Amino acid sequence: MLEERTNDLLNDEARQFSLLLNSVTDYAIYMLDTQGVIRTWNAGGRRIKGYAPREVIGSNFARFYLPEDVEAGLPERNLRTAAQEGRFVGEGWRVRKDGSCFRASVVIDPIRVDGELIGYAKVTRDVTERHVTQQRLQEAQANLLQAQKLEAIGKFTLGMAHDFNNLLTVIINCQDLLATKVQDESSAKLVDTALRAAERGALLTRQLLGFARGQALAPERLDLSAVIRECDGVLRRSAGDAVTLELALADDLPACALDRTQLETAVLNLVCNSRDAMPDGGRICIHTALQFTQDSALPDQPPTPFVRVSVHDNGPGIPQEQQARVFEPFFTTKPVGKGSGLGLSQVFGFTAQSGGFTRLISEPGHGTRVELYFPAM
Repeated sequence: MLEERTNDLLNDEARQFSLLLNSVTDYAIYMLDTQGVIRTWNAGGRRIKGYAPREVIGSNFARFYLPEDVEAGLPERNLRTAAQEGRFVGEGWRVRKDGSCFRASVVIDPIRVDGELIGYAKVTRDVTERHVTQQRLQEAQANLLQAQKLEAIGKFTLGMAHDFNNLLTVIINCQDLLATKVQDESSAKLVDTALRAAERGALLTRQLLGFARGQALAPERLDLSAVIRECDGVLRRSAGDAVTLELALADDLPACALDRTQLETAVLNLVCNSRDAMPDGGRICIHTALQFTQDSALPDQPPTPFVRVSVHDNGPGIPQEQQARVFEPFFTTKPVGKGSGLGLSQVFGFTAQSGGFTRLISEPGHGTRVELYFPAM
């Protein structure tokens, strides 16, 4: 009897079609009329979108679209494309019954009888996992490319800074000797001016060496919150009267092995950058916290504990097209003559040389946040 019933079912074309559709659970397959009203619903639709047939049949398929897409007329445009071009194929975000969103791969085919359009066949597949994986891969590739670019710039900078530093050492030594032999006051002033300029050049080479990770560090066990508290006076004077400086420093942080002078210089550089971005005044916040995370350039490494120091301002932000270059030596968003372009380079190089990494988060009109991550001991 069971065999006969099975044969009857398989020999009935309508039942075959119904069995086929309701056996497919990886795809939502359903029919629409010419206005986009749902006329059929399969088990795949229920699994992917969460609706039982009685909940959706008779309603418009636009209910699955994001509100902004509905407002823009996207559902109607997709049907029109299918009718005019013979098929619509696309991807986009859709909404489940529970309100969650998923990435949908969609195919809409027109159904015609004797040349007359009577409806549409719609097939939807959930490709959220694939979409997220592709995005992560693209982000990892972009981060790797940026890291390789900065590494190449660093190698070039290291050699240039060493050679320039050797030349400056000779110049400074000769000026020191010359200063002891000059008798008249006017000549002494000229030598002194030249000496100060050479010393300024030596400072620039030290900043370049900091970016290139070629500067000798003297790491010691430090409580980052305590170090920043001790620098409070210097930081507030550097921020200026028009800027409000706030400290949100966590207690009981793990210690980090860092060069104290370079750490203080890095935080001071960030505060000065934020101050310069807000000539009419604003707010700067310095935060410290413990965070388990990983360097975005090394996605295969598991999250580990880092102490995070972040400097956040409410200034104009940095344009998206400039953000990838802010850590490069001599690149600056400031007007000509207002900065050397080496402040963020020093921050980047010191953090990397200390075993950490740097993140920049900025949106035009919503301020800038620079985060420094140092390995916790």
